[in-house]
Amino acid sequence: MIKRAVTLACAALLGAPLQAQTGPVEVSIEAAGPQGPLAGTMLRGSSAQGPVALIIPGSGPTDRDGNSPLGIRAGSYRLLAQGLAAEGITTVRIDKRGMFGSAGAVPDANAVTMADYVADTAAWVTAARAQTGAPCVWLIGHSEGGLVALAAAREVENLCGVILIAAAGRPLGEVIKSQLRANPANATLLEAADAAIDELAAGRRVDVTALPQPLAPLFNPAVQGFLISTFALDPAELAAKARLPILIVQGGKDIQVSVADAERLKGANPAATLIILPNANHVLKDVAGDSPSDNMATYQAPDLPLSEGLVSGIAAFVRD
Repeated sequence: MIKRAVTLACAALLGAPLQAQTGPVEVSIEAAGPQGPLAGTMLRGSSAQGPVALIIPGSGPTDRDGNSPLGIRAGSYRLLAQGLAAEGITTVRIDKRGMFGSAGAVPDANAVTMADYVADTAAWVTAARAQTGAPCVWLIGHSEGGLVALAAAREVENLCGVILIAAAGRPLGEVIKSQLRANPANATLLEAADAAIDELAAGRRVDVTALPQPLAPLFNPAVQGFLISTFALDPAELAAKARLPILIVQGGKDIQVSVADAERLKGANPAATLIILPNANHVLKDVAGDSPSDNMATYQAPDLPLSEGLVSGIAAFVRD
């Protein structure tokens, strides 16, 4: 089962070590998972000695290309990898444990914690370094992947730095509270939702049968272990403790994560670099209009290019 309610060791490798090449080459790559391999795609930059980055996906059943069976077909991670390859930067984009190509890594994709994703990040860093010979790997975390990257920054070795794209600056529970309040139709659910979030943040499971029915999917018992592990983390606190270079990239038209979140991360780590892309949304595409329909249309537009300045901003930062 690959769905999750909230849509927010030695590596086994495929292919030969990087050699001199004339252009980007895409190959399969694996890393060691708990019960089977983790699967991903490496898109090699034009320079064998160029930087190497791991793209950590966002929440829910998001695949290595940035798509989801829940209605997202923007292809954002594939486009990001292609753009960075043109800049000489090699990327590894991945399927999360229990999902898609990594389905054999664990029997249940829902039975996961943030610590599990950090362990998988370490496995991927080992695999990427073994495949490329790179001394260190950059972490590019999108949305929930940003929280994974920040948590990994204090535990995973051989990291160059962290790039946070559309990453929340508040604990996930606070983000969910804000998202629920954005819809006036949720007014009668807020008290129960707040209480459930507070319980999970305190490390206690909640009885879904006691909640209003519309909230049941959000607090599905199958994902409460993950929610507990995630709600306990404050991204700003993690950013403040990070001892690595940090780039924060945020879109001005993101309807899921706000510029205020990016500013909170920057405030926690003044040494971090902050880039605001005024017209970019959560799937990293520029939105021409201001309506929700204009914004959501880009979620199913794989041929729409990434927001102008995204790739160049990342490339400049990793080369600095």
